[in-house]
Amino acid sequence: MTTTTNREQAKIKNMLLISMILVPLAIMVLILGIGYYYFTTSIERTTTESMKRIITDHGRMIERFLFERQADLELLLNTYSFDELAEPDNLERIFIALQQRSPAFGDLGIFDERGLHLAYQGPYHLAGILYKDAEWFKQVMEYGTYVSDVFLGYRNVPHFIIAITRQEGERRWVIRATIDSFFFNELVKNVRIGRTGEAYIMNSHGVLQTDRRSGGNLMEPSPDHFLMPQVDHGLHYFVSPDESGLKYIYFTMDLKNGQWRMVVRQEVADAFSAMRTAGYLILLTLVVGGAGIILLAISLTQVILRRMQAAEQNQQQLNAQLVRATRLAELGQMAAGVAHEINNPLQIIKSEYALIEMNMEELKADGTLPPSETLAEIEDGFAQIKKQVSRCADITQSVLKFGRQTTPRIEPMHLQSFIPDVLHMVAKKAEVHGIRVAEKLAENLPPVNADASQLQQVLLNLFNNAMDAILEQHGVEGGLLEVTAQADGDAEVVIRVSDNGAGISPENLSKVFTPFFSTKPVGKGTGLGLSVCYGIVDSLGGHMEVESQKNEGTTFLIHLPQAGAVG
Repeated sequence: MTTTTNREQAKIKNMLLISMILVPLAIMVLILGIGYYYFTTSIERTTTESMKRIITDHGRMIERFLFERQADLELLLNTYSFDELAEPDNLERIFIALQQRSPAFGDLGIFDERGLHLAYQGPYHLAGILYKDAEWFKQVMEYGTYVSDVFLGYRNVPHFIIAITRQEGERRWVIRATIDSFFFNELVKNVRIGRTGEAYIMNSHGVLQTDRRSGGNLMEPSPDHFLMPQVDHGLHYFVSPDESGLKYIYFTMDLKNGQWRMVVRQEVADAFSAMRTAGYLILLTLVVGGAGIILLAISLTQVILRRMQAAEQNQQQLNAQLVRATRLAELGQMAAGVAHEINNPLQIIKSEYALIEMNMEELKADGTLPPSETLAEIEDGFAQIKKQVSRCADITQSVLKFGRQTTPRIEPMHLQSFIPDVLHMVAKKAEVHGIRVAEKLAENLPPVNADASQLQQVLLNLFNNAMDAILEQHGVEGGLLEVTAQADGDAEVVIRVSDNGAGISPENLSKVFTPFFSTKPVGKGTGLGLSVCYGIVDSLGGHMEVESQKNEGTTFLIHLPQAGAVG
């Protein structure tokens, strides 16, 4: 497998970053955008509906106020005659009762059909004044009932009046009441909508009938009257900058049959402050969330790339280990072939030795070779040749047996003879490296169910690993390899392979049977030995365990079923 180049890694990193940043960010923006849209729509609808309800309710209250004041005067007309109302004492008593009913009344007066002020109760001296040319008197005589705009009149104080005419026989007369402008002003202005909301009334010419909290006095043209739609009746809504340039929401409503117009307005920024706050919060969420997404994406990308690099390195190591394992397998096959080839000459040497030995015996028997010191040395040499040929034959037979590819055959085995044979194969290596080998096999050890070739492979691997660990810890002095075997109840036999080597660290102890795991340097081990051993023992119906202390030693336990034991 080819390694990932820096350009490919950069490309993968960019793709990961783009996908991990843009996708969550797009989803977050979409969610926040949809939420903000519905929130602002709801706020706009709620705000406008609230202002609409306020102006409608407040306008109806003003209309009802004016209607009730007219009704108060109608009640007086229906209760008292002209003569009773024109009598000063009676008028004073009636006016006091009228003020108790509503403090909005500022004064009360009676007029004849010529406009002469016949009787008056109030803070001014208005009795005897002729009003025949006054606009309000003309209007009330023409229409019967009249509610005026705010004007100064003879008292030179802003006020408006409610006047009603009455016909008694040949006599026609008028009752008039002045509405307290301060009381009415407060009644209209008594609307609180946020920080900038206000209510005021102007007439059809744009002249203020009440004060405007944001600037504009009674009886002055309203600064924003030019904004008002030129319509006759109904409730109207619009958004427009006022005279100062600030954008306002306006609601207008006609009063007094279109003669007055009530205005309720609020600055847009104030009315939709919740939207602005929501916008800031969404912007903050986008900034914080976006920063979090970017940081998390960078962090996760680094983690993923590191894991990819580690996985690539692991795969490279696995490939190298597989190559080494293949070479070892090939080397094993070559060793078996070499052993087989060596075994043939050894057999010839052994045959020739037997022939020479037989001939020498015949020569000694007929006296041709009399006993001598030279003959004794020759016989010792032949004995040594026989011994070494037998030893070579045993070694080649062990190699052939180990490397032979045969179908596993599980059968009863006697460990008393099997374990010493396997130890013999490594005895010379242990001796060369100064490792003492101890063997402790229990008496009357029951046979086990196993395949000789496979169990030999397991024990050889454990012995070689133990000697490597001993050499790492002690060098060529002080090493001990101990092999014990004993029955464990009536079902198992336990073989222990112990060493006083370097031991295994706690974090690696659970990984020793994992394929390709090795603590040896590259080239020293494949990481396959123990995993293969574990698989072999498991296939034999047993199991393996490991006990180890760092720098103290390791013990591998092989549990094998006894021959004839019932599982």
